[in-house]
Amino acid sequence: MNTLQLIRNKITFHLSTLTFQLSTWRSQGLRIVFTNGCFDILHRGHVEYLAQAADKGDVLVVGLNTDASVRRLKGDGRPVNDQEARAMVLASLSFVDAVVLFDEDTPYELIKAVHPDVLVKGADYKVEEIVGHDLVTSYGGLVETIPLVEGYSSTAIKVKIER
Repeated sequence: MNTLQLIRNKITFHLSTLTFQLSTWRSQGLRIVFTNGCFDILHRGHVEYLAQAADKGDVLVVGLNTDASVRRLKGDGRPVNDQEARAMVLASLSFVDAVVLFDEDTPYELIKAVHPDVLVKGADYKVEEIVGHDLVTSYGGLVETIPLVEGYSSTAIKVKIER
């Protein structure tokens, strides 16, 4: 199989496909880490965040907001890159094992389905305020935050480009 196909195979639009892969990983005793975001205009801050999230377990699953979801959250000018492009860039990272798109405003239902051992978000969130915190802690999972890399954000990059 060629490299491009390996990257595409990490991306799913259907939870049933991911559920099968999750059961395989669980049967192998692998610790599943979940995080989510828009990941528009991937930058150093994203890469450092995702690399550190991957270090929290054996498998990193990234929930990616669809274009419609990003527009509802960030406005009509977003995302800069469409969902297929954002998914491809994320899936090309060696430490990302799966990318699953979700259309809701929050990943709550996705987190419920993934049932991660570790839920990760940026340290701009308080642990108790992270969507899915209640689910993950209810079955003994961990919820952790990772410090953001100062000076890096998709919004700041977009503003800089527009000047």
